[in-house]
Amino acid sequence: MLLILACQNVEQKAQVEVAAKVEPTQPEETEIWEPKPPSVKPYSKGGAPSDAIILFDGSNFDEWMSSKDSTAVKWVLNDDGSMTVKDKTGDIQTKKNFGSIQLHLEWRSNPENKATNQNRSNSGVFLQNRYEVQILDNNDNPTYVNGQVASIYKQSIPLAMASVTTGEWNSYDIIFHAPEFNNDGDKTKSGTITVLHNGVLVQDHFELQGTTEYIGWPKNEAHGKAPIKLQDHNDQSGVSFRNVWVRELD
Repeated sequence: MLLILACQNVEQKAQVEVAAKVEPTQPEETEIWEPKPPSVKPYSKGGAPSDAIILFDGSNFDEWMSSKDSTAVKWVLNDDGSMTVKDKTGDIQTKKNFGSIQLHLEWRSNPENKATNQNRSNSGVFLQNRYEVQILDNNDNPTYVNGQVASIYKQSIPLAMASVTTGEWNSYDIIFHAPEFNNDGDKTKSGTITVLHNGVLVQDHFELQGTTEYIGWPKNEAHGKAPIKLQDHNDQSGVSFRNVWVRELD
């Protein structure tokens, strides 16, 4: 009797599963009406979406601090609404910590910088203070391709070289999903980065191997939310930034 009942239960379960896979015959059967996505006003040139956190609009450094000692930013605030790296004053980072984000920033290389390789208008944007998207003037300036403009530094070569003319404004639109760690500190899910450089897809959901190291292999020490950092490369790079905003995705 128990065997018969068990067989009947299996048969009933199979019938339910088959019924659930029956092809819909009405369009309403595949329509979903809830929950409704929130309304967000999109951004126009020079602006930001209505739900964005404005990190830099050209008026002040209120959202930023020195990375090395948490003091006031010593970079140059320009009359045109941009900021420029002041050589050897150090990196700057956001006062707020972030997890997964959509980040927009615009940057310009210095046309007076005639250095070569990694010393020509070198900077970088670091997500969670660990994962660098490279900023560099590579126009007629070859370098190692996993360290060129729009690379995930030392990890991922960009899919295309999409830089504008030296001295004009570039844009980065970055989608970052933060890595996840368990209570023992082991990584359970790798972080990913997607980058559009001047509207061109150059990093397509790249899975991070770990931190982007100058020397050595990527590291995967457990961490939570952390700042966004902009780099002072200490080489009179003269890189400028403007219109920096972020949307939190978690």
